[in-house]
Amino acid sequence: MEKETYLVLRVTASDVGVDPLKPAIRSNQGTATATAPVEYRVDSPTLDEKEYRELRHDPGVAAVAKPMLMRRMMPVPSATSAQDPAPIDGATWGVHVTGALQSPYLGYGVSVAVLDTGIDAKHEAFRGVVLLERDFTGEGNGDADGHGTHVAGTIFGQSGNGPRYAVAPGVGRALIGKVIGNQKSATTKEIIDAIQWAADEGAHIVNMSLGFDFPGLVKHWADHGLPVDLATSRALAQYRDNVRFFDATMNLLRARAAQFNSVLVVAASGNESRRDVRRDHAIEASPPATADGIVAVGALQSFGAPHMSLGVAPFSNIRVALAAPGVGIYSAKRGGGYTFMNGTSMASPHVAGIAALWAERQLKLTGQVNVAALDAQLRGNARRDRLTNAEYLDVGEGLVAAPRD
Repeated sequence: MEKETYLVLRVTASDVGVDPLKPAIRSNQGTATATAPVEYRVDSPTLDEKEYRELRHDPGVAAVAKPMLMRRMMPVPSATSAQDPAPIDGATWGVHVTGALQSPYLGYGVSVAVLDTGIDAKHEAFRGVVLLERDFTGEGNGDADGHGTHVAGTIFGQSGNGPRYAVAPGVGRALIGKVIGNQKSATTKEIIDAIQWAADEGAHIVNMSLGFDFPGLVKHWADHGLPVDLATSRALAQYRDNVRFFDATMNLLRARAAQFNSVLVVAASGNESRRDVRRDHAIEASPPATADGIVAVGALQSFGAPHMSLGVAPFSNIRVALAAPGVGIYSAKRGGGYTFMNGTSMASPHVAGIAALWAERQLKLTGQVNVAALDAQLRGNARRDRLTNAEYLDVGEGLVAAPRD
C-alpha cells in the first residue's frame, strides 16, 4: 500500500475513564454539565498500511478518514419568472412566511458564521456589519462566485431603500469563512477547522450551504484507472468514513459546550432530487448536513401570494430536520445590486437567521445562548399549517418559525 494522506481526529479528556465522545449530560433546564474537559485536534498525516492499522487501534483516535472535497450547492435555475415572488408588506416572501417580519427580535447581539464562497464585503448590504474574514482555500478573501454573498445577505443583509430580505438584519458581527474557491475547495479537514474557528471566535450559529463532491470523487478514482464500479465502491467507502468523521466531530463539539464556546450548525440538504420528473424521484440529504448534531434544511416553494400554501421544492433532498423558503429568494448580488436564486442553499440561511432571532431572545432572558435549547426551539416551534402535501421526510418538523414574544 502506498502512503496516503488521512484525517485523524485525536481526542483527550482530563478524567481517566471518561468517554470523550459521549454527549455532555444535560440538566432539566437544558444546561450542559460536562463530566470532563474535552480537547481534540485534527491531524493530516501521510500513512502506510502499518501506520494506518496502528492508528485504528489507538484509543486516543476517534475517527480516521481520507479527506473529501466539498463543493457549493449549485443554485437551481428558475423555470418561470413567476417563481420570483413580489414583496408583501415591504418584505420578501421568506421573511414574511417564517414570521421574522412579525417578530420583536432582529438578531441583536448574536454572531453568525457563513462558511461558503466568501463575501463581497464592499456590498451595500453589509454596511455597518463587522465582518471577520478568513480564507481556507489559499485564494484570498472575497467572493468570486456570488453564492456566499447571496447566502450572507439572506441572514443579515441591510435593506437600504428596498424590501426587507434578511431574516436577522440586527446581526452586527459575522464570521466569513471562505471554504469554496474558484480553483481550490476545502476538504473535510478545512471545513472542520472552519467550524472550530467560528466557535473559537464566538459564533453562535454556523451556516453551511455546501456538500461532499461524491461525483467528483468517483471521477477521480476512475481517472486513476479504476473501472467505474470499483471507483464507485471506493468512493462510497471514503464517503462513509467522512460522514463518521463529521459525526464524531459534532459529538465532540457538544461535549465541549460546558467549558468552551459551542455553535449550532445549520446546513443545506442538497438539490439533487427530481420531483418535477416523478414525485418519488427524491434522494437523501447530502453530507455534511446528515451528520449528528447538524440541522439539515430542505427548501419550500410558494404556490402564490399571499403564500398561505407552500410545498416542498422539486429539487429539495429528503430526511431533513426543518424546511424554509428556497425558491425565488431575493438577496445581495456580488458586485452590487440584488438577484433571485433557488436552492436549499437559499433555505438554509433562513433557518440560520431564525436561529439568530431565537438566540437574541435567549440572550435577553438568560444572558447566554444555549445551543441545545436553541436547536429544540427551532424544531419545537416549526409550523405545518401552510404546508400542502408535504411529508415528514420532505420537511422534517415543518416550516421554521420566528419567536413571537
